[in-house]
Amino acid sequence: MDHSNKDYGPHYKLYNHNSYMMFNPLKKYAAVVAAVLAASCGGNQPQQPQGPPPPTFVTVATVAATDATYYDEYPATLTALNQTELRAQVSGYVTGVYFKDGQKVSKGQKLYSIDAQVYDANYQQALANQQLQETNLLKAQKDADRYHELDKHDAIAKQQVDYADAALEAARKQVQAAKATVNSVRANVSFATIYAPFSGTIGISNVKPGTAVVAGQTILNTVSTDNPIAVDFAVDQKEIYHFIELQQKGTNAKDSTFTLAFGTQVYPGTGTINLIDRAVDPQTGTIKTRLQFNNDKSMLKPGMNTTVRVLSNSAKAVLIPYKSVSEQLGEYFVYVVGDSSKVTQRKVLLGKQLGANVIVKTGLASGDKIVVEGVQKLREGAFITTTPPKAPEAAKK
Repeated sequence: MDHSNKDYGPHYKLYNHNSYMMFNPLKKYAAVVAAVLAASCGGNQPQQPQGPPPPTFVTVATVAATDATYYDEYPATLTALNQTELRAQVSGYVTGVYFKDGQKVSKGQKLYSIDAQVYDANYQQALANQQLQETNLLKAQKDADRYHELDKHDAIAKQQVDYADAALEAARKQVQAAKATVNSVRANVSFATIYAPFSGTIGISNVKPGTAVVAGQTILNTVSTDNPIAVDFAVDQKEIYHFIELQQKGTNAKDSTFTLAFGTQVYPGTGTINLIDRAVDPQTGTIKTRLQFNNDKSMLKPGMNTTVRVLSNSAKAVLIPYKSVSEQLGEYFVYVVGDSSKVTQRKVLLGKQLGANVIVKTGLASGDKIVVEGVQKLREGAFITTTPPKAPEAAKK
């Protein structure tokens, strides 16, 4: 049906006019947006390809080996070469203390006594029992000898002779048991007196006269040697060969390879390698190394924390500015300049820091060129220049 000429009335015309008025501004807005986009795109002109970024301006230095005297430092702990706890081996009351706390003691010196009256009584009883068993043995021996003599003349039954021999053997066993008891009780009597096991320094006593002690449990005191004294520290497994060489080389009293530092103070004596442990700790990758120091003035005490300083034996060392080093996840890198002024990162193992410089143990060699300033602006494979950028020309007046 053709509705082109049909009149729908005034309401339809009004609605159609309002719809046109509503959508007309939207058309205008869309046209404006299209024009702006066309202008931003440069009128649909093709984009010009961008060239490579300009090289980064940096400062470069050439690595060279130089004379440097320095110390590698390791945290360490002082320990006694020989140390033991004195424990009561019998129970009872302490009857005597025969030293002053902290004094020097000599091997075999009497230190403590424990009430031994009960042990003395037991010892006397054991001796009496031994004598009784020896008397019984003598009687059994005589009976056996008499019965064997009668047996030669068929004057006694064979059974009686056998009984006499058995009684003699039993008497012998009784004597042996009695002697063992005497030795055991005698040991308890001797354990009631405690002597110094070796020469050294004794600590502060844990018990006083009258204190009750229990065998095998009560610690009476501790004795340790203090001259010479040991220093224990951990060495990374990568450095084992170096320390083995130092151990085989040997040192003397005037050798300053090993020294101790307590903060800013340095111990006047020098040390030598006493031992290197048998195995590397698989958890830490380190091995325990022990030094030995003379301690004539008792300035060093077991348990002290210190720093072991190991003098570098290298005449030449690679020394670079510390600011040229960057750290990533606990590892250290430097930017090395290659061909065509292109840089690459190289991992390095650092040593002792000396002021603004740092020792490089591995990773660099004499003649390498590294970036010193401008490191933070670089990335792997970046191009560099050592020519400073030109200052912008002054604006014409």
